[in-house]
Amino acid sequence: MVLTTHFLNLILKNPVAVGAGTFGYGEEISEFMDVSQLGALVVKGTSFEPWSGNPPPRICETPAGMLNSIGLQNEGLEYFIDHTMPKLRRLNVPVIVGVFDKTAENYAKIALRLDKVPGIAALELNLSCPNVKKGGQTFCSTPHLMREVIQRVKKATKLPILAKLSPTVTDIVAIAHAAVEEGANGLTLINTVVGMSIDIATKRPRTHTNVGGLSGPAIHPIAIANIWKVRRALQNIPILGIGGIHDVETAIETLLAGANVIGIGTANFYNPTICLEIIQGLEDYCTKNSILSVSALTGTVKDF
Repeated sequence: MVLTTHFLNLILKNPVAVGAGTFGYGEEISEFMDVSQLGALVVKGTSFEPWSGNPPPRICETPAGMLNSIGLQNEGLEYFIDHTMPKLRRLNVPVIVGVFDKTAENYAKIALRLDKVPGIAALELNLSCPNVKKGGQTFCSTPHLMREVIQRVKKATKLPILAKLSPTVTDIVAIAHAAVEEGANGLTLINTVVGMSIDIATKRPRTHTNVGGLSGPAIHPIAIANIWKVRRALQNIPILGIGGIHDVETAIETLLAGANVIGIGTANFYNPTICLEIIQGLEDYCTKNSILSVSALTGTVKDF
């Protein structure tokens, strides 16, 4: 059977990628696994200027998941280009770079700069950031704000663009339509869900920012529903499905719902070899069920 997957303009050796921010830049986990066995490496995002992130505490465990309020800490665009990309180019795996910032102008500046950097396969626009010029509204919660980001980025780069969308919107299908209309080549579904955890001994939230992004198995059904909705509405758009994938079954479920490629996130923290286990599990499942290509699973869930 064939694990090779066509995604955007890429040919991936398999449909297993990792979620941005959960795998570092590959080196951190290289002692546990051969990173080149992944279909793609989605690396921790970069902003135009360095971001220090939020003060601690900024991560806590929750039932079937975790909350994080890291605040997108990173060293900034030039550090990423000069110090990180040379290492990524040696990993022999397609690299998708996360992009985020507080203004549409800065998204475009980042895209323009990365367009000239060798070794980048695609950009993933994290559209859950607040737009400081529009009263702090997140880009993907307001179609016209998101449209502006994608329009500017499309003019700045020839690289394929993934629009990473939040489930915390009124109508994710409408948002997905808007992203594709403006030129997004694919979608990443879904980003984390807003959550909160309180320490009853101190009566304080467990993260300094009070709320954080909930990830892990707890959000998997939410991810599946959103992927399924968007796939029904946009039958041909490439989808990177993420959200609570933690074993072979949830990986297959995500493909059936409509993802072309799956991203493993929180599970990497407690099982560093989970990606390899899922790659092998996908091959075993397809062989057992006489499925000639793993791509044949995408979007084949049967409605009642």
